Amino acid sequence: MKLSFQYERKNIDFELIYRKRKTLSIKVELDGKVTVISPDFLKEEEVIDIVKKKAKWIIEKQNEVSIINAKKIKREGIEGETYLYLGREYKLYIDIKDNYKKIKAELSEEKLIVKSNTNDTKAIKLAIENFYRETTLRKVKERVEYYQKYFDVKPRNIKSKEQKKRWGSCSYKNDLLFNWRLSMAPLEVLDYVVVHEMSHMVHKNHSKNFWNKVESILPDYKERHNWLKKNGVRLYI
Repeated sequence: MKLSFQYERKNIDFELIYRKRKTLSIKVELDGKVTVISPDFLKEEEVIDIVKKKAKWIIEKQNEVSIINAKKIKREGIEGETYLYLGREYKLYIDIKDNYKKIKAELSEEKLIVKSNTNDTKAIKLAIENFYRETTLRKVKERVEYYQKYFDVKPRNIKSKEQKKRWGSCSYKNDLLFNWRLSMAPLEVLDYVVVHEMSHMVHKNHSKNFWNKVESILPDYKERHNWLKKNGVRLYI
């Protein structure tokens, strides 16, 4: 449900989600929207009182997100642009031939090549998006298999999809979902997201035990996480 309150003449809106849990969490999403996950025993008025105490922090986070979003790199699907794959830059080369039956993007040495029967930039960008969707799914499956040795429980499903607000998620049934843009990031950053979501199969929150699990596998996880926070704006097409 959607709720709001006033703080220093500013209206703060947030989405309230009730779950069976002991603690309340507040998150400012990548688009600036606020999500509050609350224990199901708290009343709406109690939740609002708690969130009000974090109003200053919420506004600061929204301002940070606004600055980050303003720096997003927008690509147009034009030859010569650079695209990232596992942290490396590749120049876009467009190969147009009438006998190509479908539009497909692939890596070749230092280039991202789109083989196309049209110069329509929307079609070219869609081919590039499909390339990332396929490579992200393949790569995260490889890395989940690699890190499985650290976990007794296995994911039910692994999927790559559009996620505007996050880089990955883990459902209560242990379905792992990853943002299709993730293969743009360096492998060590992709690994961090994989381990983060796999750790949620054991701990369904961000408790101390959760972070201890992540750190036991990736002692430098904070550096990887900080890279994603700082450079996430580059991972767009």
